[in-house]
Amino acid sequence: MFRLLFWIAFIVAAVWLWRRINRPRPAQPQQPARPDEPAPMVRCAQCGVHVPQDKALSHGQRWYCCPAHLQQDSASGER
Repeated sequence: MFRLLFWIAFIVAAVWLWRRINRPRPAQPQQPARPDEPAPMVRCAQCGVHVPQDKALSHGQRWYCCPAHLQQDSASGER
């Protein structure tokens, strides 16, 4: 009786091990995409707020965060 249980357990373990070795592997997860490089920041000449350079307005070598600050600074500079 003990021999029979031993062989049944041995066969079950062998079948389990065989299936585990031969099962298809899941696809490797792709590496997450690298975030874009941070945009260069510039300081508004009127209020001092830092904004991304691609969203800032430039006048000469000065940068502004919005059209209102561009107008205010150019109006005060013309006086």
